[in-house]
Amino acid sequence: MSNNSYTPPKVWQWDRESGGKFAAINRPIAGATHEKELPVGKHPLQLYSLATPNGVKVTLMLEELLEKGIKQAEYDAWIINILEGEQFSSGFVAANPNSKIPALVDYSTEKPTRVFESGSILLYLAEKFNAFLPTTPAERTECLNWLFWQMASAPILGGGFGHFYAYAPEKYEYPINRYTMEIKRQLDVLDKQLATNPFIAGEHYSIADMAIWPWYGALVKNEVYEAAEFIEAHSYKNVLRWCNQIAERPAVKRGRIVNKSWGEPSEQLRERHNANDFLTQTEDKRASE
Repeated sequence: MSNNSYTPPKVWQWDRESGGKFAAINRPIAGATHEKELPVGKHPLQLYSLATPNGVKVTLMLEELLEKGIKQAEYDAWIINILEGEQFSSGFVAANPNSKIPALVDYSTEKPTRVFESGSILLYLAEKFNAFLPTTPAERTECLNWLFWQMASAPILGGGFGHFYAYAPEKYEYPINRYTMEIKRQLDVLDKQLATNPFIAGEHYSIADMAIWPWYGALVKNEVYEAAEFIEAHSYKNVLRWCNQIAERPAVKRGRIVNKSWGEPSEQLRERHNANDFLTQTEDKRASE
């Protein structure tokens, strides 16, 4: 245990120089910092996002709907650079007052419907298109159990473990140990569930899988935080089986690169406005080889 200790002041004060990867955009107040309207494409569904785990959930869902033949799920996906503070524009705040990606605006309704929080967007799309959400009461409830499990658990993974293990300007034993213990417990919960079920909520692929895979699949495959060895990801064999199975779905291969602007150029599609964008991206990849 470190000898360093911190005594909180009587009244907390905002330290703008607090450090960390996201220090420049973290702040204790809400609202817009600048005026800028969001672009609007030709499709009824307009997505404003980034290919972080929360953003990937929604592009997976939209691509799965299209893979299923639901043409009404065509969408425009606009990139929101959160490190540049684009989520604090007046247009984005109007779509999501919480200033977090992703945000969806549905122009097919009489009055445009804004939908924010990734779990809410998944549920909205599932109900709108009657897909990837069971209809029998027991199965629907089980699916929603796991959807809300993810929404409650992921902040522990991202804001807790991910921050203190990978992003914090200084490493401290207590928070890393505390959050590592909880993340391993969560992985064990998933591993036990997947020991007797092919998918998270049972026999069928659902929005529960789409919500959980971008976070926990990326963790065990060492695609976030570079922590796979640290958490002994290889020991969660059922999670790994499920993770690899989901990764092979054509819609997942497409959805995971939408609004991505880092990594290999072949794995990036900054904006998506129609299915041909993926063909153009593939052609650009071949031309560069």
